[in-house]
Amino acid sequence: MVHPFLFIAPTASMGRGVYTSEDIAAGTVIEISPVVVMSAEERKLLDQTALHDYIFEWGDDSTQCCMAMGYVPVYNHSYKSNCEYVMDYPNQQISVTTVRDIKKGEELLINYNGDWDDETQLWFNAE
Repeated sequence: MVHPFLFIAPTASMGRGVYTSEDIAAGTVIEISPVVVMSAEERKLLDQTALHDYIFEWGDDSTQCCMAMGYVPVYNHSYKSNCEYVMDYPNQQISVTTVRDIKKGEELLINYNGDWDDETQLWFNAE
């Protein structure tokens, strides 16, 4: 499920991102995305492709990964994110929820560390 007020558009510096055409209240689930779970061996292959930048670690041992359907792979990172994502392992889904009120036209951002307010340095140079 992706809300109809979400859309993908170019960003100034990160290629493209997810935006909203309406104001969104804090605590709103804006997307529930099914995922395709892949094994550690499949992850090694994916890490050699452009898909590496769009997969999520999956499970406790972080050797597995998943590819989310929907807009989830297109959300950009921010240490001051306005959304958070939650892994639902039993149902093989990722949900995205707003953590504050968001204005029409604003880009929706997640923290790639997993917790919306985690400022641990990432594997790439981020703001």
